[in-house]
Amino acid sequence: MASKGTVKWFNASKGFGFIETGEDDTDVFAHFSEIEMEGYKTLKEGQEVEFDLEDGEKGPKAAKIREAV
Repeated sequence: MASKGTVKWFNASKGFGFIETGEDDTDVFAHFSEIEMEGYKTLKEGQEVEFDLEDGEKGPKAAKIREAV
C-alpha cells in the first residue's frame, strides 16, 4: 500500500532529503534513485508525493517515489 507525504527538504546536489508523513514525528529518507518521475530526479520542498515505505539501515526510507494524485 502506498504512503503519502510532503517533501520536508531535498538537497539536489547531494541527491537526498526527507518526506514528512504526518502520521508521527518520524521523517522518511528519500534518495534520488527512488524517484519515478519524468525529467531531472529531484523533489521540491512542500511537494505532495506517494511512495512505498521500506525499512532502511537507519530507519524508514521511501521507495518508488511518485507525484501524488
